[in-house]
Amino acid sequence: MMMEKNASSEDFFILLGFSNWPHLEVVLFVVILIFYLMTLTGNLFIIILSYLDSHLHTPMYFFLSNLSFLDLCYTTSSIPQLLVNLWGPEKTISYAGCMIQLYFVLALGIAECVLLVVMSYDRYAAVCRPLHYTVLMHPRFCRLLAAASWVSGFTISALHSSFTFWISLCGHRLVDHFFCEVPALLRLSCVDIHANELILMVMSSIFVLIPLILILTSYGAIAWAVLSMQSTTGLQKVFGTCGAHLMVVSLFFIPVMCIYLQPPSENSPDQGKFIALFYTVVTPSLNPLIYTLRNKDVRRAVKRLMGWEWG
Repeated sequence: MMMEKNASSEDFFILLGFSNWPHLEVVLFVVILIFYLMTLTGNLFIIILSYLDSHLHTPMYFFLSNLSFLDLCYTTSSIPQLLVNLWGPEKTISYAGCMIQLYFVLALGIAECVLLVVMSYDRYAAVCRPLHYTVLMHPRFCRLLAAASWVSGFTISALHSSFTFWISLCGHRLVDHFFCEVPALLRLSCVDIHANELILMVMSSIFVLIPLILILTSYGAIAWAVLSMQSTTGLQKVFGTCGAHLMVVSLFFIPVMCIYLQPPSENSPDQGKFIALFYTVVTPSLNPLIYTLRNKDVRRAVKRLMGWEWG
């Protein structure tokens, strides 16, 4: 009943985005478009290269391909809408469109949190349990872990999105954000939202803090194992792959924690927009660069694909 009331009273929202800074909109359009094209190109490159080169048919690159596909979907769920709003005077999104966008943004964000934990476990198994690695990271088990990441994201998002859209908006339709995000929508409510804020905090703790703790635990064990290594080459390889993953984890989790681990009523909307811009636009475009720039496996795969190297 409440959802019907909200939908029938106002069948669209106005995404205010960066309308407070009209002189920045053209600049933001160009910059965001460049980053979006970088995201599409870089992540598609990783997916295609991992598929075509048999030397990259390993658990690490299987999970990296999943991360790239997640990033593609994540940015595409919000950035095209933002580009349209920045380019033209119309800044509206339909009620159904807002629901769908919120659902996919949450689902893909949660799935990425879980997948980053899976990737840290893969690195832990490779460094700390090398003799058992092929048994621990069997292809079937890898597919199961990847599927669990996706399923958990879409399942939890269905519950959390429904909680958000059950609140009464009382005709309010000015969303002070550039996409439909939980904190921004909660600020529209004209009723007590303490229960919703509590749910948001609990869910964020489960799917942000717990994954982060698990990742840091994995890398603590890796660091301990690395310190006992005698091989300089082995050390460099470990720091290369694990350092890249830790950088990706930091770029994703730090801004997300700034948004979701405090009540929406205490958040600055303007500050929240620029933080969200970082993890929806900048981070997905940097992930391919972080994983490939100093990665010898990727450089060799490119050479083999181009016919510059044999064997």
